[in-house]
Amino acid sequence: MSSGSYSGVRLFLEGLSGHRGWTRAWKKAAPRSRYRVVIVGGGGHGLATAYYLAAEFGITDVAVIDKGPIGLGNVGRNTTIVRSNYFQPDNVRFYDYSLRLWEGLEHRLNFNAMVSQRGTLNLFHTEAQRDLFTRRANGMRMQSVDAEALGRDAVKALVPLVDLDNGRYPVLGGFLQRRGGTVRHDAVAWGYARAASDAGVDIIENCAVTGIRRDGNGVTGVDTPAGFIGADSVCLAVAGHSSQLAEMAGFRLPMETHVLQAFVTESIKPVLDVVLTYGAGHFYISQSDKGGLVFGGAIDGYNTYAQRGTLPMAEEVAAAGLTLLPALARLKVVRQWGGVMDMSMDGSPIISKTPVERLILNGGWCYGGFKAIPAGGMSTAHLIARGEPHPVAAHLGLDRFANGRTIDERGIGPFPFLH
Repeated sequence: MSSGSYSGVRLFLEGLSGHRGWTRAWKKAAPRSRYRVVIVGGGGHGLATAYYLAAEFGITDVAVIDKGPIGLGNVGRNTTIVRSNYFQPDNVRFYDYSLRLWEGLEHRLNFNAMVSQRGTLNLFHTEAQRDLFTRRANGMRMQSVDAEALGRDAVKALVPLVDLDNGRYPVLGGFLQRRGGTVRHDAVAWGYARAASDAGVDIIENCAVTGIRRDGNGVTGVDTPAGFIGADSVCLAVAGHSSQLAEMAGFRLPMETHVLQAFVTESIKPVLDVVLTYGAGHFYISQSDKGGLVFGGAIDGYNTYAQRGTLPMAEEVAAAGLTLLPALARLKVVRQWGGVMDMSMDGSPIISKTPVERLILNGGWCYGGFKAIPAGGMSTAHLIARGEPHPVAAHLGLDRFANGRTIDERGIGPFPFLH
């Protein structure tokens, strides 16, 4: 049963009847014995892939299987930032394609995902960084992507809380992508789940995959506590658990899993109306619609599947934040969480066929998974339906690691130890 169209008129009418007319946003489906496509992972990329398979390619015989409830994985454990200010031209095109899909997403899904294009400001602190950021901004403009250089005075006007002359890393300027911003993370999962379910996709929650079956070199389906589910094609979209699922299928991936922490403060009045990133350290911060300052930093340096972080990394993130924004010292952190990141060996994602026939991989997102949900879903759906990469994701194949075509996104050498 469809949840129907959402609108202001419907909200008003439901209010007159005590809001008793609402139905579930998506159906609680029971697994069938076979599907054309089984997607393992009910996060942003898995749900987006299912939706675009149905909406763009007419493939509705699809099941999305998740080991828990929708929205409790990485899609609900991030700092909600969307942007396309990348370095490599292919990555700029990919992430800007995703940003364009974000811009029309709410209308398309008929769901308020709270897309807020408040701008993303990257600060620099040395003349060498100025040169690098100028090169990055010029490369974006060559791809017809917006990027705007800001001097010290413009940075201070935009973010009055910034300490331009802090003793550690004085701020010399920055570059701004005004189309960047934030999106409500759990609303993204709910919106895609609702739209996919309305299109005929089965969403199966609390159903962990315990094995992947093969017949020779081809996948035949997945084992679950509810029994075997056969499939013509299987897609893995399980974020930090990609390596575990690949091992079930009999091959290894060039990636590691690490935890990435995030934090939110008590709610305060509006003080920060852009997404701010700190060039001297891996620190980024924005203010949520509820008033809390949401911020994070780098990954913890050890391999783990635990969704929790460590005090040393929390201290490092806090130190970076206080150097840049001393006023943060007056706020209490009310919540901390961790998400597990599947870190590829060159820092760029993988949307690709695998050594197992009809088994597709969407993973290796490192820090960039949330912002790429629309493009990742569309590209993966294209690969499943057409059997060939989407034009914007053709450079993200798994074979690049074997062929020596790794992606030097950071501009310092395409090697794992540098990443």
